[in-house]
Amino acid sequence: MNVPASLSPVPRAARFFLASGGLLGLLSVAGGALAAHLPDAMFATPSGRMLAREAVEMGMWHAPALLAVGILLCVRGRRVPLLLAGAAFALGVVLFCGAVGWTGVTGQHLGPVAPTGGSLLMLAWLLMAVDGLRR
Repeated sequence: MNVPASLSPVPRAARFFLASGGLLGLLSVAGGALAAHLPDAMFATPSGRMLAREAVEMGMWHAPALLAVGILLCVRGRRVPLLLAGAAFALGVVLFCGAVGWTGVTGQHLGPVAPTGGSLLMLAWLLMAVDGLRR
């Protein structure tokens, strides 16, 4: 018996990426409010607020990307490039935004954490492109 797509269960990976995208959007809005309203003394350096805003902006740009991965998994089914892209988006945004935000607030650099996260984000976009070119 064929179940209409609208009634079929949402795959677990799709639910994870949809929930992650929603949570990342929430955290980005909250982080943006903090970056805008915290007193200057809460930032370790004069450029700390700018770094915090950069972390928030990158998080907000990648929240819809995670949502897109979840939606595409529902529409196209389980596809390796999509699964890898979602995982790279999720881990990359935590590493990049977390490290940049941490540096903005504390002034402490976390070494290669932010560049590793940024590299994962670029890989995720490449994997989305690869999946888009597949039949």
